[in-house]
Amino acid sequence: MFLNIHSQYSLRYGTMDIKTLIAEAREKGIHEMVLTDINNSTGCMEFIRLCRKEGMDEQDDAGNIIKPAYYLKPIIGIEFRRNNQLLYIGIAKNKEGMRALNEFLTFHNLNQMSLPDEAPPFVDAFIVYPYSKRTGLKDNEYLGIRPNEVNKITGLSLMGMEDKLVILQPITVKNRVEHRLHKYLRAIGLSTVLGKLEPGDYCEPDEVFVTERNIQERFERYNFMIANTKRLLSCCCMDDYTFGHKNKKTFTGSTHDDLSLLTKLAMEGSTYRYGINNKEAIVRIKKELKVIAELNFCAYFLITWDIVNYAMSKGYYHVGRGSGANSIVAYCLKITDVDPIDLDLYFERFLNHKRSSPPDFDLDFSWDEREDVQDYIFKRYQGANTALLGTMSTFKDNAIIREIGKVMGLPKSEIDSFTDPTKNQLHANNDVFNKLLQINSRMKGMPNQRSIHAGGILISEEPLSYYTALDLPPKGMPTVQWDMYEAELIGLDKFDILSQRGIGHIKEAVQLVLKNKKEKVDIHDFKSFKTDPKLNSQLRAGTPIGCFYIESPAMRQLLKKLLCEDYLTLVAASSIIRPGVASSGMMKMYIQSYHSPDKVQYLHPVMKEQLAETFGVMVYQEDVIKICHHYAGLDMADADILRRGMSGKYRAKIEFDKLVARFFDKAKEKGRDEKITKEVWRQVSSFAGYSFSKAHSASFAVESYQSLYLKTYYPMEFMVAVLNNYGGFYQRWVYVHALQQTGAKVHLPCVNRSDSVVNIKKTEVYLGLIGIQGLENSLIEIIPNERKENGNYRDLEDLIRRTQLALEQAVILIRVGALRFTGKDKKELLWEIHNYLGNKTKVVSDKMLFHFPPKEYVLPDLENNMIEDAYQELELLGFPITLTMFDLLKTSYRGDVFAKDLEQYQGKVVKMLGNFVCDKTVNTVKNTKMWFGTFIDSQGNFFDTTHFPTSSPAYPFRGKGCYLILGTVVLDFGVPSIEVMKFAKLPIIDNPVLITK
Repeated sequence: MFLNIHSQYSLRYGTMDIKTLIAEAREKGIHEMVLTDINNSTGCMEFIRLCRKEGMDEQDDAGNIIKPAYYLKPIIGIEFRRNNQLLYIGIAKNKEGMRALNEFLTFHNLNQMSLPDEAPPFVDAFIVYPYSKRTGLKDNEYLGIRPNEVNKITGLSLMGMEDKLVILQPITVKNRVEHRLHKYLRAIGLSTVLGKLEPGDYCEPDEVFVTERNIQERFERYNFMIANTKRLLSCCCMDDYTFGHKNKKTFTGSTHDDLSLLTKLAMEGSTYRYGINNKEAIVRIKKELKVIAELNFCAYFLITWDIVNYAMSKGYYHVGRGSGANSIVAYCLKITDVDPIDLDLYFERFLNHKRSSPPDFDLDFSWDEREDVQDYIFKRYQGANTALLGTMSTFKDNAIIREIGKVMGLPKSEIDSFTDPTKNQLHANNDVFNKLLQINSRMKGMPNQRSIHAGGILISEEPLSYYTALDLPPKGMPTVQWDMYEAELIGLDKFDILSQRGIGHIKEAVQLVLKNKKEKVDIHDFKSFKTDPKLNSQLRAGTPIGCFYIESPAMRQLLKKLLCEDYLTLVAASSIIRPGVASSGMMKMYIQSYHSPDKVQYLHPVMKEQLAETFGVMVYQEDVIKICHHYAGLDMADADILRRGMSGKYRAKIEFDKLVARFFDKAKEKGRDEKITKEVWRQVSSFAGYSFSKAHSASFAVESYQSLYLKTYYPMEFMVAVLNNYGGFYQRWVYVHALQQTGAKVHLPCVNRSDSVVNIKKTEVYLGLIGIQGLENSLIEIIPNERKENGNYRDLEDLIRRTQLALEQAVILIRVGALRFTGKDKKELLWEIHNYLGNKTKVVSDKMLFHFPPKEYVLPDLENNMIEDAYQELELLGFPITLTMFDLLKTSYRGDVFAKDLEQYQGKVVKMLGNFVCDKTVNTVKNTKMWFGTFIDSQGNFFDTTHFPTSSPAYPFRGKGCYLILGTVVLDFGVPSIEVMKFAKLPIIDNPVLITK
C-alpha cells in the first residue's frame, strides 16, 4: 500500500532516515514499501541493503538472538517534481527499471532541462500520477488515490478506470510533532518565513505510517483498488542487486591480459627504480602481484597507471600519496615516488585479503592541470560508467539556529546573540531560544544538500545509472548522488584526483627557471636532493618559507627542535606534526627521545628492534602493524585490521574483539611475559588512534624536498611561482617579503611591464595585475594581451583607446602606480583622466593611423608623498612596496633585541618590535584559550610568541600591523620564543590625504 515513501534524502522535506523508516514499518507490520525520494535516488541502495539486513537474525557475542529476522521487501523509485509540484512517481519493477528512471532524471539534470508534464513510456517501471490527471494513461501508468481523496470519488462512475486506480499513502514524517519540523524544513528550502507557507508547500499531517489494515478499512468499498496496488507491488523485485566489486573489471579486456601487462610494467619499472635484477625488489613485486591478482585489483592499478601516464605525456607533474605508497608495484609504475623497501613499508597496509574496505590512490596535480586529467578520465572510460563522487553536507549547530531564526522572522542581531555560546546562560529562560534548541536537536545531522567530493572519481563496470541518478553541480561534470561511504558499501573504489598549490609551485618554478636562466631542472632527482647538504641545512635552520607542508610556524619550530637534516627525520616530523599526535603527548616524547636516544627504555627487545628508528614511539600506522606482527605474532593482514579497529575505522566490533583476544593468545604462544604484553597492548592501543601512515608522510616529504631544492638553488623563480599559485600558509605579503630577501627587485604593477600574474626577468620582478583589488578581470587579461599584440602603450590616451578603460578602473591603475611609465606623477594623471573621461562618454576604440600627442595642460605644483603612495598600496595591494610597515610607524624605535639573537637572552625579559604575520588559537586542558603568534622583525627574520590565557584577553591581536612586545625568552629544545607579558599594536603615520581633507 505504501508506494510513496520519503526519507531525509528528500532534502528539506522528509524527516526520517532510512533506519527509522524500516523500524516504523516493522512496528506497523508492513512487509513491502517503495522508497521514492524527491528528484533523487540517494537512499535506494542503502534501503535495499538495510531491508536485507532486517531479514537476518541479530545476535549477541554469545550467539543469542537479540532481534529476530523480519521480512521487508524493498522496492525503489523516484518521485518527480517540478517547482515543488508533484508530477508523477516512478516505481522500478527491477534493476533495469531503476536504471531507466535514473537515466530519465539524469538526462534532465545534465542538460539542465525541466521535467516534462508526462513521463516517457517505461518498459520496466510503473508511473503513478496524482488523481488530478485522469486521461491518456499508458499501460504502465496509474492514478493514485490518497485516503483523504476517497470522498472525491464517492458516487462517481469509475467504469473503465478500475484497473488504473491504486492506493497512494505518502509517508513523509514520523508523527505530528515531526510535521512541525517538516514545516521548518520547507520554510528553509523555500527561503521564506513560516507564516508565508501555503498549504501546497508542505505535506499533509496524515503522511505518517499506519497499519495496512487501517488503509484497507478506508478503501473497503474499493477492493479492486487494494488488489491493483498489491498486484503492482508484487510485480516489483530488487533481487538483481548485489553489492561488492563494481569497479571496471578489466583494463585490456581480459583479466589474464591485465595481469600480463601489469607484470610487464612492474618488471620494467623495477629496472628503472632499482637497476637490473635486484632480487629483493623482484621478490616483493611478485608477492604483491599475486595478492593484486587474487583480489581483482589489476585493472585498478592499470587504470591508475594510465591516468599517470597520460599526465606525464602532457608534461604534468603529479604526486602519488596515501597508503598506496606502501606498494612497490605502484612505485615501479611511477604512480608514487616513495621507495617502500628503503622505508620498510608494508604492502598489507594498502591491500590484503582481510581488508573489508577498498584502498585507493591519492593523485595530486597542479590546480590548473587537474581538470584536464579529469576530462581525460571521462573521455577514456565511457561517460555512463564514470562520474565524480558526491558528498552530503548536513545541518550543523550554528547554521541550524541561523536558518531557523530566519524562518521565524527574528532580527539578525537576535540570531547572532543566539549563536554566541558565551550567552547561553543569558538566554536560559528565553522561550524563543529554548524553542530553537529543541528544533536544533531534531534537525542536527540531517542531510542538507548534495555536493561534490574533493577529488573522488568512480569508474564502474556497468552504467552507474543502475545505482544512482547523476547531478550536474557547478563544476560541470556528472556527479553521483551519494558519498564515498555508500560507494564503498556498494562496491565501488574511488580514484582520488586531487589538486594542491604545492605542485603548482614546483611546476611553474621549473618552467620559470628554464625561461629565465635557460636551465633544465630534473625535479624527479629525489635521491640527490635528500643528501644535498644545502637543502638539509635549510631544514635544520627552519627557513623553508613557501615549501609545501613544512613552512607553517609549528612545522618550522619542529624542524629546528629536531635539528632536522635528513629525509627520515622529515618523514617523522611530517607525521608527528598532526594535531592528534601533538595533543596526545607523542610529539614531546619523540623530541625528548630524539635528543637522548641512550635514555630510551624499550619494553622488550622486539620493541627496540622494530622501533629504534623512532626511538620506541609508534609514530606511524606501520609501526603498530610491526609490533602486532613481530611481538604478538599476528599475520600482517590481521595486524592491519587491528590497527584500523583501534583508529576507529573498522565497523565489525565482534571480529575486532576476537582479534584483540588473538593478540594476547598469540603473544602467550610465543612465550611473551603477560605483564609486558599488557603494557605493549596499552601502548599499541593508545598510539594507534594518533599514528599516521608512513607512506603518506614519506610522500609529503618527497614533495617538500623538491620545493626545498627549488627554493635553495632558484629562490627568485620559486617565490614568483609561489605567488602565482595562490601562495601557501601565509598571506601574500609574506611571500613578497621572502622574494625581496632573495635579492630580487620587486616593482609595483605597470601596464607596460606587468602580466596578469607576477613575472621575472633576470632579477627584475613585476607584480601582476591580478593582485590589484578592484581591477576588473577582463582588464587583467586585456591590458597585457593588447600590449603584446600591438606594442607598449604610449601614454594615457593610448591606453584608454586600446583597452576601453573606464574612469573608475583608470583611477585604480593610476593610484597603484601602474601608469608611471608616462613620466607623470599620480596627481597629474588623475587630473588628466578626469579631464579626459570626466564627462563619462565612452571612448571609441579605433586603430589610429597616426598618433597625435595629447593636449598639454599647465597645472599648479602638486605635492607627492611616499606615505600617501604606501597607503594607496595598502588599500589596493594589501601591503606596501614603496615603504615597509616599519617605515610607516610613528616611532623610530625598532626594539631592543632582534630575532637572530634571541637564544642569547634565555630567561630574560626583552622588548621587541614585530610585523604581525599570523596567529593561532588553541584550547587548553582547562577549557580556556591561548594564542600563538608569528612576527617578522625589522631585519626581516621570523620569531614566535606565546600568549597565555591570563594575559591574552588584556592584550588581544588587532590585525595587520607592527606590535610592541614585552616578554620572557624561553628555549624549547633550543628553539626560542617569547612568552608575552604585554603586547600592543603601534600607531602608524596618518594618511596625508585624510589630513588635507
